[in-house]
Amino acid sequence: MNLSYRFYYVWRRNLAAYKRFVIPTLLISLGEPFFYLIAMGIGLGAYMGLFGGQSYIHFLASGLIVASAMLTSTFECLYDSYVRMVLEKIWDALIATPLLAEDIIAGDIVWGMFRGVISGFLMYLVAALLGVLPVSPSIVLTLFVLMVLIGILFGSLAMIVTSFAPSFDFFNYYTELVVSPIFFFSGVFFPLDKMPEWIKFIANLFPLTHAVVIARATFDNQLNSGHWLNLLAIVAPMAVAFYLALFFMKRRLIK
Repeated sequence: MNLSYRFYYVWRRNLAAYKRFVIPTLLISLGEPFFYLIAMGIGLGAYMGLFGGQSYIHFLASGLIVASAMLTSTFECLYDSYVRMVLEKIWDALIATPLLAEDIIAGDIVWGMFRGVISGFLMYLVAALLGVLPVSPSIVLTLFVLMVLIGILFGSLAMIVTSFAPSFDFFNYYTELVVSPIFFFSGVFFPLDKMPEWIKFIANLFPLTHAVVIARATFDNQLNSGHWLNLLAIVAPMAVAFYLALFFMKRRLIK
């Protein structure tokens, strides 16, 4: 498996294309977290009690930050990567350059991660402006590392799915059967401690669950050495998924 520094050029190419639509994209990205926090955090939170001494909007916002990074990187490496590869034939043009197949694939995964980090920080920005979450350099740094890992992990998983996709309709199986359960049962919207044991067992298999745990501990100033296991539950599948994404997508490209 070959991979060079040239994946950066694929990321830069995507960035150049993204700049043409950056303003409307950012406005849409800002509107989504604002809707979630207002409609669910404040609206639904008015009928709910405290969660560990916290308001529901605080509980929700800390989980939505990493969930937003997951969703954005996932959809970027599903639909947008498929468009660049199949419809726009951009990957065909790139493969005719000195770029390796692995460079193109890794560059798109890193781009998906980058979009996920932007989305997560926009969610954090809205929450901070509403006075829901605290702001500090240590929190920003921890969140950045966490969202980079989540972005690469779920971008890689999405790229694996894209490597087998014959059409857009194929993605519905993944988004409905995999992404949606992860999104709703990773402790983003409600605590898992009072759930049935079988639900808690399944939830702990989801990397997003461990990312939510780390994010909440960061905001509550409770991050400690015990959270290394949560970090390992993200890093280990990320490494495997990244390798498999390169393998399966390269196999599709060279057919």
